[in-house]
Amino acid sequence: MKSNVYTRTGDAGQTSLIGGTRVSKTDLRLEAYGTVDELNAQLGLLHTYLADPTTDESVAAARAVDAALLLRVQSDLFSVGASLATDTSKLPPRPTAIITPEMVSELEQAIDRIESQLPPLRLFILPGGGRAAAVAHVCRTVCRRAERRILALAEQADVAPELLAYVNRLSDYLFVLSRKLNVDEKKEEIIWNKRCK
Repeated sequence: MKSNVYTRTGDAGQTSLIGGTRVSKTDLRLEAYGTVDELNAQLGLLHTYLADPTTDESVAAARAVDAALLLRVQSDLFSVGASLATDTSKLPPRPTAIITPEMVSELEQAIDRIESQLPPLRLFILPGGGRAAAVAHVCRTVCRRAERRILALAEQADVAPELLAYVNRLSDYLFVLSRKLNVDEKKEEIIWNKRCK
């Protein structure tokens, strides 16, 4: 019996978009949703750190909230990927591929909630601190790269403004989450040592 995992149709460097259009695997659209997929995998890694056991009940409760949001984000990123993989010149995006203003608002509310618990940021900080915070910073930078790839695609094709806003807010959320994770772990933020004169 043949596996469903491989189809052999992409061996020559082409793949199908939703709608059937065949494109190169180096196409901007593929680059955009492939980077979103990479971000989703990194978020899966970050989620494992949020599941680490802790004896601090308040930290455990807060991490449960963050972990639940990360799972929703991972599901949302499947919708982002589906939207980016849809050839809208051939068919409209499916309802499951639409990013809504409510999804953007949920991220903004999470950012506001976390920022209200953090000390003011007065200087640039280096990515790092605790392991979970460091992984959150990796996620943030992959998210920013995904945003750049999506913006490059948006110069050639229609990309919903809500999708662009969602990815932009997600990188902001990951930044404040990284700070919060350091606070949770009682790790000092690493301040940029500006040695330039």
